Amino acid sequence: MTRQKATHTHRTPLNRDRVLRAAVALADATGIDALSMRRLAQELDVVPMALYKHVANKEELLDGMVDTVVGEIDPPAAGPWQSAVRGRILSARRVLLRHPWAARVIESRTGPTPAVLAYLDSMAGSFRDGGLSADLTHHVMHAMGSRLLGFSQELFDTSGPSGPPNPELAARYPHIAELAATAAHDEGSSVGGGCDDQFEFEFALDLLLDGFESLRRQGWTSARKA
Repeated sequence: MTRQKATHTHRTPLNRDRVLRAAVALADATGIDALSMRRLAQELDVVPMALYKHVANKEELLDGMVDTVVGEIDPPAAGPWQSAVRGRILSARRVLLRHPWAARVIESRTGPTPAVLAYLDSMAGSFRDGGLSADLTHHVMHAMGSRLLGFSQELFDTSGPSGPPNPELAARYPHIAELAATAAHDEGSSVGGGCDDQFEFEFALDLLLDGFESLRRQGWTSARKA
């Protein structure tokens, strides 16, 4: 009597973590605008309804994707508060550069997700551990804004090819033309054509951190703001 071995198809069980990581990978590959529950289901080789056991809707999916990305930021390192904060913010920046869609999604949330809240709480703790008062830390968090998460909103969208300014515009706006002529070149800059995006980010970050330390040494309080 011959025995036939039953063949089984082994499939990785679907869970929330797998759904979120697949969604992040899909957004990385195709852009956030191309992400849909149906497209994600196809990627995971499941029916769309299977996703709803793990995320209630697309908004919850986006929240979870934000938390997944924020979870990639390095934990705080030991050392002086300025270098620890600086290192962590630059880690956040590296993470967001790996996931170019993430900043836009973070800004679109109506409130901070659990991972973002935990990250901001930890950052506030780093300022407090560095000797900044609760009052100063409150204002520091406002001053830093999205820079805490590794990105910042620029004043103008000047993306496009860099090069000599239009002579007519240069005559009308001489100082802007002068600044454009001195900018370092960076084709992939999100700050604008001709600007070194990473340098500009670190330049502003260092100015802010040095300013906060100066205020800490002065014993600054908001009662003095008038």
